[in-house]
This record gives sequence, structure tokens and C-alpha cells, in this order.
Amino acid sequence: MDKNKIKKGLGRGLSSLIGETKNEKDFNKLSISDLVSNKFQPRKIFDEENLKDLTNSIKERGIIQPIIVRKSSVNNSKYEIIAGERRWLAAQKAGLHEVPVVITNADDLKSLEFAIIENVQRNDLNAVEEARGYQRLIDEFSYDQEKVAKFIGKSRSHIANFLRLLGLPEEVLKLIETKKLTPGHAKILVGLHNSAFVANKIIEKNLSVRQSENFVKIFKIKKQSSKKIKDINLQALENSIREKIGLNVLIKNKNNNTGSLILEYKDLTQLNKIIEIIKSNY
Repeated sequence: MDKNKIKKGLGRGLSSLIGETKNEKDFNKLSISDLVSNKFQPRKIFDEENLKDLTNSIKERGIIQPIIVRKSSVNNSKYEIIAGERRWLAAQKAGLHEVPVVITNADDLKSLEFAIIENVQRNDLNAVEEARGYQRLIDEFSYDQEKVAKFIGKSRSHIANFLRLLGLPEEVLKLIETKKLTPGHAKILVGLHNSAFVANKIIEKNLSVRQSENFVKIFKIKKQSSKKIKDINLQALENSIREKIGLNVLIKNKNNNTGSLILEYKDLTQLNKIIEIIKSNY
């Protein structure tokens, strides 16, 4: 993408993003059955109460804001939703047969950008979904953290903090997704070997973020006391590589300057990314 187009995405809004793509028609109506879900939709959990409220609103006033779609790459007779999946679901519950749409020519990157921008603008994503959306931009479209931050209109530290959550065990991520654990609590757990145990204790004792920080310090101090402090230069190098490629990096260096470089991956997509980087440079 042109760097001039990556200014603050949230500040520009969806209307600006629509303007960057060529619209086949400014406005149209399609049958509900002609639409399919966005394969890049970052949101996996739809709040049933909010969906019910939207359904009632649509029954009374109809759909005010059209759904943004593109031609499906899988089925030429279908249209894939880029933005407005919640409206589409509510329209089905409201018994509508047709919905207003804007048909646009968007590639996969633009489709993912649309989906992330819409959900982040409306605070519809939980922290894990938001983090995974950012990670997809990094893994599948070669964004780095700085580029994601500029596009989303958030600070680089915000992006980094959310991405770090993905290093937590799946058990803890589920607690965040189901809102049993807040992102503020979860950030404290990053790096703890017993994060799942501590997370459940936080929930069980109904600890505030401040109380959780004090509780976690017990484990961190114990771990640090038995661990040699890593050379500051190695830490800086790890952070530099981590920010560049978006993966966790661990450098182990011995006194004779032999050691190991460990790159952690969460799925096959990240593994393939590591392999491609190595092949392209050696």
C-alpha cells in the first residue's frame, strides 16, 4: 500500500476507505441469501443482547447504513461482506429479505482493513480479537507494528501491548474473550509461566488490577532472584528483531559467545513466514 494512504485509519473512517476503492455501484439492494460472511472478520463473538437491540431497531426503522460488500472469490453468484456483518445477522433475525449494500472492488488486504476499522471504531472487538486482527496484518500482509499503529490510529505501544496478549495460553485467552478477565488484568500475566493459575486466582478473589499487580509481583520476584540478569545489549537486540518481524525472539549467549537464537511461532502461517525470511536471505 502507498504510505500516503496509511494515515490514521480511524481518523479517516470507513467512508474514506470506501473512497480508495472503485465502487461498482454507489447503492443497491441484494437478497440476504446473496451475502456471505467476511473470511477476514476479526470478530468471532457477537453479543446476543446487542444483536437483539439492533434487530428491534431494524424492525422499526430498517437498515440506515448500507452493508459494504465485494464479489465473492469462491462463488461468483455471492457477495462477501466487508463491513456490516452484525447488521446482516440482525436483518435475518428481523425477517428482512433484502438489505441495502455498497458494492466495491476490494482486495484481501482492503477487506481485512475494512473489517478491523469498523470493529475497532465501534469497540465491537474483545482484546483477543483485536490483537489477532493486528497479527493478521503483520503475518499475511507484511505490516510491522509501526505501520499497523499508523493505519489504525493508535500508539505503537497500544499495538505492542495487544499483540503481547497472544503469547498467553489459550485458556487465559478464552477468559478474556468471555470477559471474565479484563485486558488490564491480562497484560499483567504476560510472561508468567503459571499465568493460567494466576488468572483463575484473580477471578476467584475478584482482584482489582492494582491488587493483581501486587499478587503477580510475588511470582516475578521469585523468578528473577533465581535467574541471571540478561545482558542489556541482548535484550535490545531481541526487542529490535521482535518489533521487526512480529514474533517472539529469545537469544541465549554463553561466555564463549556460542549459543542459540529461538524464534517462537503460534501457527503454520508464522512458521512459513520464518522459513521465507531465511530462504530469501540465505
